[in-house]
Amino acid sequence: MQDFPFPIILFDLDGTLVDSARDLGPALNVALAAIGRPPVAESETRGMIGGGTDMMLAKALEATGGMVDAATYRRLGDTLLDHYWAHIADHTVPYPGCLAALDALLAQGCTLALVTNKAEKPARELLEALGMTDRFAAIYGGDTLGRERAKPLPDMLLAAMTDLGGARAAMVGDSTYDVRAGKAAGLPVVTCRFGYHDVPVAELGGDAMIDHFDELVGVLRALG
Repeated sequence: MQDFPFPIILFDLDGTLVDSARDLGPALNVALAAIGRPPVAESETRGMIGGGTDMMLAKALEATGGMVDAATYRRLGDTLLDHYWAHIADHTVPYPGCLAALDALLAQGCTLALVTNKAEKPARELLEALGMTDRFAAIYGGDTLGRERAKPLPDMLLAAMTDLGGARAAMVGDSTYDVRAGKAAGLPVVTCRFGYHDVPVAELGGDAMIDHFDELVGVLRALG
């Protein structure tokens, strides 16, 4: 094991490790079509991801004519998830350099954890479909501790760190949910310029930013 400054690295999933808008967008549009709403362009969908599928659906409804009643909202949520789970990895791929960066961190002796607002079951299914599961020693979804404890609260980050021995850690993400959770947990945060941003990229507020995963190991070393 080499002297790497962060023994634990925490990662968001959608927009950080994988480009999942390619499959989330079509699922969202299937739900919107069920009530005659127009589709949302993939470029717009990318700005709606980060808070889980419930929040993504709510943002899309607001953008296409306004919210619906609670029963319709639940039905549309089920429609979205049914389609998404059936097509979870049809087009989703890891970002360029992602797998190599994860393997490089593992070679440095780091332990990796996934902390995503995506529900745990589909998060695990997606990782498995992409052959990524074995790289992570802990996997927390937005519902693992209860939705009320998802990011931007730090709870799942702190739980994952405890699971992995409580060593020094850093967070890697793409949205303010990740930055706020990381800061609340007392961690340095690396953001991804290529991810799904809920605010303009310059306003994310992380400690460092990468344009490509090739930069990650060096950036983490510099932060340490």
